[in-house]
Amino acid sequence: MSTPLSQILPVLEHLAPLRHAENWDNVGLLIEPRRDDHPVSRVLLTIDLGEEVLDEAAERGAELIVAYHPPIFSGLKRLTRAGAGERVVIDALRAGIAVYSPHTALDAAPGGVNDWLADALGPGRRAPLAPSAHDDTHGMGRHVTLAEPLGLSEVALRVKAHLGLAHVRVAAAVAHAQGGRIGCAAVCAGAGGSLFAPLQGPELYLTGEMRHHDVRAKVAAGASVILCDHTNTERGYLPTLARRLAERVPTIDVTISERDRDPLEVV
Repeated sequence: MSTPLSQILPVLEHLAPLRHAENWDNVGLLIEPRRDDHPVSRVLLTIDLGEEVLDEAAERGAELIVAYHPPIFSGLKRLTRAGAGERVVIDALRAGIAVYSPHTALDAAPGGVNDWLADALGPGRRAPLAPSAHDDTHGMGRHVTLAEPLGLSEVALRVKAHLGLAHVRVAAAVAHAQGGRIGCAAVCAGAGGSLFAPLQGPELYLTGEMRHHDVRAKVAAGASVILCDHTNTERGYLPTLARRLAERVPTIDVTISERDRDPLEVV
């Protein structure tokens, strides 16, 4: 049994309203194989859409790929087979596979990627670090006031358990290295440096990646930093997205790519 793509798009829009995406982003339906109602029975979720993931989608018979990172980001001036990104677009069209990207719309949404990442810190009050102009319940990043202040080592253990990681990188402020507790934190999936730059109140910054000098500046100001690498702060949300989408469209089979992985590994 299949469901027209035109009936799935409003569900994706409800989960992550596109109007809350960053203005530099490229979100929504990026590849549409046909103008009439494209039937969808299988959906594949991925963080990045490379050729290996596209092959996986074709092998599984997926008619729709939801790729968190948009495979079309900067403007394409030609479609040739010279580059992998161009080949993905050509081959998705040829295979009849639609591609949708929620990216920062999903970061901004309540119950989205940033709220999932904030779950690593345990219970507490949350609010967007940069509220959307359309609705202040949506927005980039999260400010978290912990229900119970924690030591830095306990926070690191919670983050590793939540993200399924053996290691994270920690830059400890002097007070936290000496046992001081953390009561509030700033959280941003992916790369949080530019969002964190103007902030002064948080005692901890949790994100995927930051520039060296930005980390040093936060530590010098008395805050600690935990870095987990970019997609590690995003990938663990895919099971939640799969469940939420399948609950709302029970006629489709939603699976997560087994070939999509972080390009970096600790050796």
